[in-house]
Amino acid sequence: MKLFVPLPTTRAFVLASLLAWLAPRSARAENSIAYKYSDYREADGRIAIKTQGTYIEKDLGTEMHLKLEGLLDAITGATPSGQPAPAGTTQVPLSQLHDRRKAWNADLSRQFSHVNVAVGFGNSRESDYVSNGWSLNTLTDFNQKNTTLLAGVAGTDDDIKVFFQTPRVKKRSNDVIVGLTQLLDPRTSVSVNLTWGRVTGFLADPYKLVQKNTELFPGVSLPLTFAENRPHERNKGILFLSLNRSYPGLRGALDASYRFYHDTYGTDAHTLDVAWFQRVGEKVILRPWVRYYDQTAAEFYHYNLDATSVTPVSGRPPTTGPFYSSDFRLSAMRTVTYGLKVIWNVTDSIALDAALEQYDMHGRDGVTPASAYCTARIVTAGIKYTW
Repeated sequence: MKLFVPLPTTRAFVLASLLAWLAPRSARAENSIAYKYSDYREADGRIAIKTQGTYIEKDLGTEMHLKLEGLLDAITGATPSGQPAPAGTTQVPLSQLHDRRKAWNADLSRQFSHVNVAVGFGNSRESDYVSNGWSLNTLTDFNQKNTTLLAGVAGTDDDIKVFFQTPRVKKRSNDVIVGLTQLLDPRTSVSVNLTWGRVTGFLADPYKLVQKNTELFPGVSLPLTFAENRPHERNKGILFLSLNRSYPGLRGALDASYRFYHDTYGTDAHTLDVAWFQRVGEKVILRPWVRYYDQTAAEFYHYNLDATSVTPVSGRPPTTGPFYSSDFRLSAMRTVTYGLKVIWNVTDSIALDAALEQYDMHGRDGVTPASAYCTARIVTAGIKYTW
């Protein structure tokens, strides 16, 4: 896992407005402290992640706002190593892992006459991974605040400990985003964002293997494993569209979005996300939610290398190629996530929330066994105090 410094989008501001519309007026404070707990658990002893997070927001005068976030992850379980299933079985080999991640993020924003400027910094640490990130974003209002322009940049600088290389290797990323949100009427807004990103450096997973039946002597072959080797640069582009609309007669609001992703690995991905916010009584909000995701395989993904002309390299993989990976996360697949979240505004100052979600992943290349993919149950709960 690594630090991800998100670029704030106007969609987040629109969604916050929808929640504010659904919440009691007296509960719309700007200062808050919150705690959240999340338990992500894959079936059959696969990966389990327990996350605890503390979030603080504080107004600094009338024009500045500070956000602080601290996270602690405990990661255990098993994950596919990349090796194919042994002959006569369909169960891919698994590797055990355990780690802890500590991360923090800080965001300071200032409101000028028509422009909001936000600067963010963050750090994430694991036993073999240290990431530092930054972001700079602006939101500019036009057309009597009916139109908002988003422009932002972000980057990360990561140090990775790889067991077959010394010293630690580097990975760097840079992202640029521009977006526009338009208020169509008092209840409806649409957004479009374009993102371009570039990552360079060591991009492989040092714990993933590939396998090829290799001839050692004439007539003698053995299935040997090699460290995967991914290209040392990747460019990506993202198109994001969203629609937000409130329905006062139903006491609800719709948040729907579509995301198209393309990168130089040859991967195309589509994400459709739909959530409904339903107010029940004066204090409760229900949010049923579903997300559909579909991706094509990276051009260098192979279940194994036996049927390819690729000749893997022992030792340190060369930066010039050939490139190969058997990481199931790079295969052609689709996922469906669905769940329900409950928000209870206990008082004007205290809010509780809890959510239960189901995550189902399925391969679609007809080659990678179903055992490589996972299903997971996600439980989250939180408390927030505002003043």
